[in-house]
Amino acid sequence: MFFVQGRVPVPTRWSMETGDVISREQQDKFAEIRPYRDHEIRPVLERLMEEREFLDSMAAFQSRRLARWLPGLLRFLISRRLRRFIASVDDVQSMQQVVALYMEKTVRTTTWGLSQTGLENLRPDQSYVFVSNHRDIVMDPAFTNLLLHRAGFTTVQIGVGDNLLTKPFVADLMRVNKSFIVHRSLKGRELLLALRLLSEYIHHCMEVSENVWIAQREGRAKDGIDRTDPALLKMLAMGKRKMPLHQSLAHLHIVPVAISYEIDPCDSLKARELHQIKTTGSFPRTEAGDLRSIVKGMTGFKGKVHVAFGEELRCEADDAELAAAAIDRQIIRNYRPYETNYRALEILLEEGALESRELAQLVAGREVDSRSRELFDRRLAEVRGELREVLLFGYANPVISQFERAAGGN
Repeated sequence: MFFVQGRVPVPTRWSMETGDVISREQQDKFAEIRPYRDHEIRPVLERLMEEREFLDSMAAFQSRRLARWLPGLLRFLISRRLRRFIASVDDVQSMQQVVALYMEKTVRTTTWGLSQTGLENLRPDQSYVFVSNHRDIVMDPAFTNLLLHRAGFTTVQIGVGDNLLTKPFVADLMRVNKSFIVHRSLKGRELLLALRLLSEYIHHCMEVSENVWIAQREGRAKDGIDRTDPALLKMLAMGKRKMPLHQSLAHLHIVPVAISYEIDPCDSLKARELHQIKTTGSFPRTEAGDLRSIVKGMTGFKGKVHVAFGEELRCEADDAELAAAAIDRQIIRNYRPYETNYRALEILLEEGALESRELAQLVAGREVDSRSRELFDRRLAEVRGELREVLLFGYANPVISQFERAAGGN
């Protein structure tokens, strides 16, 4: 999402095979899904500054009361402030620098610290596809990017589902920030063609030295259970479909990534969604709900945040299930549990929602972080009764997954 110089395509080039001139359209087969390039950034920003729906959304975020009573004035003030904010932006790199300032402030104001492990085992001159567990719509790749930037790596292009891009201005906002579109709402042959194009684009990123971030499965892991969807690996392999699956995946240099939050700002929202699905069978998504999750994830307090970069995936079998399991092993092993995770497990054991002598011993043997424990207990006291156990399992499940994986010898 941050800090990397974009590439400006030339209008035409020569085909080495035929000697014919290849048009911009032929070169740019990924135009509908890729991030915006240098020459596109400023026109898109100017369009956004005139987009009434975008400005109204920003106004409602700033002050719903003023947006309702003085909408024109608030739109004008927001547009003027945004224009000052982006005055120096005219390409991908300068856009990333502006966003970088916000991210550094976010770390200072909404966390107790951001740390990483594993980057020392990776090469800055090699491009990777980072397959990550997924807790937050925006912050997972944002924190990953910031750590890559600090370590001198090229930052990532980010896969974003089209379910979040229901408004054109939202798609514009994401694509000026190095995001590419993952089509999920299509059906049948259209979906197949879109997935093939997506896979070809990700392989193309490797060839032009761009890193990629993509979630291990569709949607956030609201229950704290991190599992890779084998369909993701099948999609990734499609871009080199003449190769065996394991060779196509090897071309991508896949690295599993585990991100851990001490506090999940959206924990109660996730618990409410899971509870409603359990009791009614469904949870209708809304644009307002998605926006609320995005804003709360960005502005809410997160405690300590850790990003663990794993080892490059080595896959010798043409089996997506085995490749997914290999990613899971690294993500579960590298996840960093905090006191909040152990405290949630402790409460579930005390209240009889779980019964396990081994887990009880694990919890009893930890070194207690009293500051984190007190923060979690205060947070839990504000959660409604029917959501309480759901939220507790969301925090406890990463520890349970690690315990079960270790007990199984993996």
